[in-house]
Amino acid sequence: MNEAVFDRLRAATYTRSPLHAQDRDWPETNCYLDVWIEVLPSLGLPPEACLAYSVTQDFEGDQFTFFKVPLEDLEALYGLKVTELAIYDRVETHIRHQIDRGRLSLVEVDSYFLPDTHGIGYHEAHGKTTIAVNRMDFENRTMEYFHGLGLHRLEGDDFDGIFQRGVHEKPIAFLPYTEFVKFPDVKPSPEHILAVSEDLLRRHLKRRPAENPVAAFARVFPAQVEKVSERDFSFFHLYAFNTLRQLGANFELFSTYLEWLAGQGRDELTPAIAEAKTISSTCKTVQFKLARAVMRKKFEGLGDGLVPAANAWDTLMQLLDRHYGDAEIRLASVASVAGA
Repeated sequence: MNEAVFDRLRAATYTRSPLHAQDRDWPETNCYLDVWIEVLPSLGLPPEACLAYSVTQDFEGDQFTFFKVPLEDLEALYGLKVTELAIYDRVETHIRHQIDRGRLSLVEVDSYFLPDTHGIGYHEAHGKTTIAVNRMDFENRTMEYFHGLGLHRLEGDDFDGIFQRGVHEKPIAFLPYTEFVKFPDVKPSPEHILAVSEDLLRRHLKRRPAENPVAAFARVFPAQVEKVSERDFSFFHLYAFNTLRQLGANFELFSTYLEWLAGQGRDELTPAIAEAKTISSTCKTVQFKLARAVMRKKFEGLGDGLVPAANAWDTLMQLLDRHYGDAEIRLASVASVAGA
C-alpha cells in the first residue's frame, strides 16, 4: 500500500520551484496554479510550458480572470489526465485509494487548518483553497500536501479539521470539489512539449480579449477604490488580490514563459519579455499606491498609474502576433506599427 504519490519527497527537505522564489514580484499566484507550479517539477516536467493561456486573461468588471491552466492543455502538453473525483464516501478514504494507485488528488479544503498559512489565516480565518495531497498516514494523523510555496506537513487536530473528523465532524458533511490526476506511462519529450506549447500559444492568442483589459480596468479603478475605502480594511486585501495581484502575477508568469521559449532558441521574444514584466511591476507599484489611497481617502490619479501596464499590453500583443499570430493578424500588426 502506497503512503505517498512521490515517495522520495518530504516536506522537511523539499526545495520549492524557482517560480515561487521570494525575489519575484508575486512569489505566490493563486492556490490552484501554485499547486501545479510545484507538482509539475516533481514529475520532471517544466511548469513554464503550460503558461501560454495567460494571454486570455480579461477584466471581468469587478475582477481579473482567476487564471487556471486549462485541463486540456495539461493533457496535450504532458499527457496528464485530470478528472473530477466523485465523493460518495469520506473524502480522505477516496484520497487514500487514489494514493494507493499512484494518483494525485487535488481537493478544496479550509485554509484555517493549513500550517503553511501561519500569520495569514492559520487558526484565525476560514477560507477555501486547493491543495494536492502527496502523503497520508491515518494511524498517526499526518499529511503532506502541496500548497502555496511548496510541500508542507500537518498533523493531529489539523488533520481532523481538514477532513471533518472527531470534534470537527459536522451533521451534514461538506463535500468538496476534488480532482485526481492520472500520470502517463511515458514522459513526453522536450521536443513534444515545446511544439505543443507554441501551438497552444497560437490558439490562445486568438482567444485573447478584444479590448485591452488593463485599459478597461484603469477607467473604473478610481471609482472602485473609493467604494472599497468605505469598507473594512480587510476588504482591501480581497479587492487587491482579485484585481492587481491576479493581473500582475499572471503576466509575471507569462514573462517566465517567454523566457523559457527564448531559452529554446526563440531569441526574438526578448522584447516581449520586457513588456510582460512591465505589466507585473506596474501592478506591484500601483498596489502600494492603492493601500495609501484607501488610508488617505484620496483617489485622484490612480488610473494613470496603470498607463505603463496598458501600453505594455498593447505592445506585447503586437509582438506576439508578429511571431505567433495567423497571417491576417500579422499583417494587421505590421500595419499598426508602420502607422504609429
